[in-house]
Amino acid sequence: MACHYMYRVTWSAEDGEFVGLCTEFPSLSWLAPTHEEASVGIRKLAADCVADMAADGEKPPEPTAGRA
Repeated sequence: MACHYMYRVTWSAEDGEFVGLCTEFPSLSWLAPTHEEASVGIRKLAADCVADMAADGEKPPEPTAGRA
């Protein structure tokens, strides 16, 4: 499910690295030296969160794109 979430990568001047973000998980971020690493990192982190939620019987957030 995490692959259907909305992701973005921006430059963080404060951190001096790229930061990956996920709209559906606003508390998550992933810092990396390259745009690609930040993108891969945040996608994996979101997928891990979804897996943890499923293991705990929690419902993960609905993808923004699927909302009415």
